[in-house]
Amino acid sequence: MRIEALPFGVTDWSQVEITQHAGERGEAAWRTRNFGDVRIRMVEYSPGYIANHWCTKGHFLLCLEGELDTELADGRRFTLRPGMMYQVADDAEAHRSSTHTGARLYIVD
Repeated sequence: MRIEALPFGVTDWSQVEITQHAGERGEAAWRTRNFGDVRIRMVEYSPGYIANHWCTKGHFLLCLEGELDTELADGRRFTLRPGMMYQVADDAEAHRSSTHTGARLYIVD
């Protein structure tokens, strides 16, 4: 990733509009900023959230609060707790997320 033509700026996430995204169960509240080809999100999953799709987008995902369970299409499973992250390339390994407790995430993709 190369970040170009981006002057210094500050984001107050509390001022960024929320968009709601339904899961198979529960929902995700996204606050999204786009900087050229880079999308940055603060995402909050409700307790009991289960994604309604397999994702093939690449991400750097940092768990800020709660616990996030991630399942890969090959059956492997990982649990993230605050301070843990995962990274995956575009079209590398399909994955989907769920959470029993709810989770707040910082995602770069």
